[in-house]
Amino acid sequence: MTEARMPPSPPLLPPRPARPGRRALLAALAGLAAARALPGAALAQLAAPPVLATTAMIGDLARRIGGGRIALDVLMGEGVDPHLYKPTRGDIARLLKAELVLTNGLLLEGQMTGAFERVARAGKPVVAVAESLPPEFLLSPEGAAGHHDPHVWMDPQAWSRAAALIAQHLTTLEPAGAAAFARNLADLQAELAALDAWAEQAIASIPARQRVLVTAHDAFNYFSRRYGLEVMGIQGLSTESEAGLRRMEELVALLVERGIPAVFVESSVSDRNVRALVEGAAARGHRVVIGGSLFSDAMGAPGTYEGTYPGMIDHNVTTMVRALGGEAPPRGFAGRLAEAR
Repeated sequence: MTEARMPPSPPLLPPRPARPGRRALLAALAGLAAARALPGAALAQLAAPPVLATTAMIGDLARRIGGGRIALDVLMGEGVDPHLYKPTRGDIARLLKAELVLTNGLLLEGQMTGAFERVARAGKPVVAVAESLPPEFLLSPEGAAGHHDPHVWMDPQAWSRAAALIAQHLTTLEPAGAAAFARNLADLQAELAALDAWAEQAIASIPARQRVLVTAHDAFNYFSRRYGLEVMGIQGLSTESEAGLRRMEELVALLVERGIPAVFVESSVSDRNVRALVEGAAARGHRVVIGGSLFSDAMGAPGTYEGTYPGMIDHNVTTMVRALGGEAPPRGFAGRLAEAR
């Protein structure tokens, strides 16, 4: 199945000219600090430019890189499906308030194209982070109607490159933070490199015949490219597509023939079709379990390790490796997962 055809938004819409209003605001805040002895840290927070990220996967990179030098707002939270998300009037106000809008692009936020165009017409920079990556980082799977797969964050190496793009745009927005942004980016990229190397080793421990990932929709193609698993999604790239009977029958046959022990649900997608696979395999005499819930289009709860990008990848790798017969610590690479899996 293919995702709905929609005209792609440009990777980078032109930024507005610098506003004298912001300089006036900073001057006023400085005066307020002097008059009322406002602490410097509080002044910096009040003066931090507002940045909005559409997804938590983008927002976590911006948070790690920008630190207290930006006022970050994330539009879509835990369990939200970006393919289906429609902006509210309040969301439009949040977008227009931001001085930098960071989107994924590649039609991930397909229902928000008009909102992004409105923000751009208001003179705000709208950056499609994944869409701005060099072409060699992007995939166009069969059946995708010529569209690139938007789920680029499933490859930590590609998402590390996305972090560098975000750092560039934060530096343009707030040049005084350039050195801090560079340090934070280096720390983040080192963490992602270590996590990526561990994930590669852990996935290689899965018996070759069982190195197959069956999930609710095609969100793991970049993961497959990076780590060498076969991935099979019931639905297409977008959750707007419907699962066909023929596709379900093909996947049941695969589970039975290969002896695959587990399939996986996704935190932001209905588990109905995955449970139907389990029942179909059982009807043919093969026991398949639901190996766990993976984070695909959304991360875990804010304030938790799984609610960070490294925690998302750590959770996914640990969950699938242990369910498919490989070796991974119960609490994951960093020993921080919320519960044994």
